[in-house]
Amino acid sequence: MVKTGARSAILYWDRRKDDSLSSTMKRISILTFGFPVFFLYLGAAGLAQSQENPAVVHVDATPGHAINSFDPDKALGSSIDVLSRTGIDKVYTPHIIEESLSAGWGPITYRNNSELRMAAWHWTENGTWSDPSHKAGYFTGSTDLKEPIRYILEYALPHRGFSTSGDRPVKGPNLSYWKSNPYLTSKFTGESDSLHPQWVVLDMKSEKPVSAVRIAWKSPYARTYRVEYWVGKDALDFDDGPSGEWKTFSKGRVANARGGTVVLKLTDAPVSTQFLRVWMTESSNTCDEHGSDDIRNCVGYAIEEFKAGSINTSGNFLDATEGATERNAPTWCSSSIDPWHSAADVNNTGGGQHTGFDLFFSSGLTNNLPAMIPVTLLYGTPDDAAAQVTYLEKRGYPIAYIEIGEEPDGKHALPEDYGALYLQWATAIHKVDPKLRLGGPIFEGVNEDIHVWPDAQRRTSWMGRFVAYLKSHGRLSDLAFVSFEHYPFDRCHVGWTDLYREPRIMKHILDVWRGDGVPKDIPLMVTESSVAAGLTGPMSQIFGGLWLADSVGSFFEGGGAAYYHSPIQPQTTQDTCQGGASWSNFEADSDYNITGYTAFYWAAHMINLEWISHRSGVHEMFPSSVAIRDAEGNAFVTTYAVHRPDGNWSLMLVNRDPSHAHPVRVAFESSGHTGSFIGPVRFVTFGSEQYVWNDKGSDSYADPDSPPIGRALPGGPQSTYMLPKSSITVLRGHVE
Repeated sequence: MVKTGARSAILYWDRRKDDSLSSTMKRISILTFGFPVFFLYLGAAGLAQSQENPAVVHVDATPGHAINSFDPDKALGSSIDVLSRTGIDKVYTPHIIEESLSAGWGPITYRNNSELRMAAWHWTENGTWSDPSHKAGYFTGSTDLKEPIRYILEYALPHRGFSTSGDRPVKGPNLSYWKSNPYLTSKFTGESDSLHPQWVVLDMKSEKPVSAVRIAWKSPYARTYRVEYWVGKDALDFDDGPSGEWKTFSKGRVANARGGTVVLKLTDAPVSTQFLRVWMTESSNTCDEHGSDDIRNCVGYAIEEFKAGSINTSGNFLDATEGATERNAPTWCSSSIDPWHSAADVNNTGGGQHTGFDLFFSSGLTNNLPAMIPVTLLYGTPDDAAAQVTYLEKRGYPIAYIEIGEEPDGKHALPEDYGALYLQWATAIHKVDPKLRLGGPIFEGVNEDIHVWPDAQRRTSWMGRFVAYLKSHGRLSDLAFVSFEHYPFDRCHVGWTDLYREPRIMKHILDVWRGDGVPKDIPLMVTESSVAAGLTGPMSQIFGGLWLADSVGSFFEGGGAAYYHSPIQPQTTQDTCQGGASWSNFEADSDYNITGYTAFYWAAHMINLEWISHRSGVHEMFPSSVAIRDAEGNAFVTTYAVHRPDGNWSLMLVNRDPSHAHPVRVAFESSGHTGSFIGPVRFVTFGSEQYVWNDKGSDSYADPDSPPIGRALPGGPQSTYMLPKSSITVLRGHVE
């Protein structure tokens, strides 16, 4: 134990020998921050014992050469997502809130999992239905300030019908037929319906001969449409880009249709295909079963059944997928879904709850900083979004940004459709408060551009077409930021060498969005992130900590504006395809009792409490580099340099070499002069010497599970600093 004035720092504990010490008290007793604090020197950390041939970290400190600037209280945060009702009750307690914030993240972003699962959400249960007598239709939340909102419930969508759109939709008790979103019709867009064609794609799971289709239309039905087949690879693979083209059957064009159930002979000779598409461009504008009192019931398109096959010699339709089950059963994907639902469609059990906004803002989880919040778009209404914002502002809750929608690429929404909805929502929200900063589209975690079916100009880039849509309507100013998620790796195939790829992946995707036409003055934000989109063992291994440091550093080095790491709350450890792991910063049981910390937690400390400084102002990032590579040319060490508001220079160095420590010197180069750290240099490191993940499936744990360690070291041009293997190291001090 080393004395630091009246405080002390315990550098290691065995939690299995001292279960009486609460996790909060462990954290308080083992960590002391604030410069200067002198830590005990352990292991290989610190001044190199052998100073032969150290690599030089070059920092371009020339005034005016900064490559980015950011305020951590706006730019480095975490997130909260869907929880069960029990989970909400247990997470929002003083102890868990305190622990959650102890990772050091600043602001928080609120994720909308209901829209992800193709469900409507009621941000409040107080409100009005468009059909009040049946408690059904389109719901608008009340802006009245009544009892604080603790839970947000989700509602299944009856007019999803057969459509799944690639997600895991809430099933609901009242599925009826598919109907498109009325807000994509000329009544609401002000544009011809032909500019927002609606569609349904049938995936038969394997190629089958097709010469006919059977479509059971409901009202409103399509008066003009065509039936097409796909030639090529996966027609619905928007992530890698659908490789192929849609071709219209020789007899697949239909005009002046009258609805009802129709069997269409499409071709004399069967065509072998896996995917078929009904492409609808003109509606009957006849009202659905809910009546004519609401125009939303009378626009768009509705289908009860869409099947493909052939017509036999007796004139009967034969379904090509008849009898197919489980993975071989056909699925249907659609362009949009009518958000109509009823009170009976509520899902008030299981894990489908979200945190009520009053609980979210009053609990302390927001860290007393403005929060990023969502409004639902794909399955909501602009009036409800505006009401939500009105309510929050009446409560006085600080809003940093508003994300509009959730993962439209994952729902296979075309960019022009998302753009048309986005502008309606932006208009409604800005009537409430024109100063609010709105953004999206909150892409799924992708490493390459998202490509969709070509438009009339043969353009395939989702982002490029979305930006073009806003520009063509003179509304690009309504896009205050572009947000996307970052989940770079396949969860079951994560290897150590993926660490070398992360900085390239991150900078590449930032360049992609700029290349798609996002102007440089529109900030790019990662609003949800982790190693993979599914739970994987490397998340909790030292790999996860190194990955996080590189992900954050390369994001800002690439020009990013705000990075949120997910999630902030404890999560249980589970068995995965690559060993036991937790999504979160903590080892915790099903009751959210924290038993230890993960590599994510300690990496967050290195980022938030050593490399940068919250509550201090704008940091400037400068170019830096060091040439330490393996035999294949992979960079073993990455470096990220910031000039802090306190005048200190701070370098975060990530040694991805799993076998060797590396000595380095640091040179600050400015206008032809070379400087160095002077006086005491704060040296803090965390890595495989402090942390080892023991894989026991769902019983996995870290042991040792020690905090970062460090000491004060001398500066000067000849000072050499040892970077332990598999570690994150921060060097911080004044520069001559």
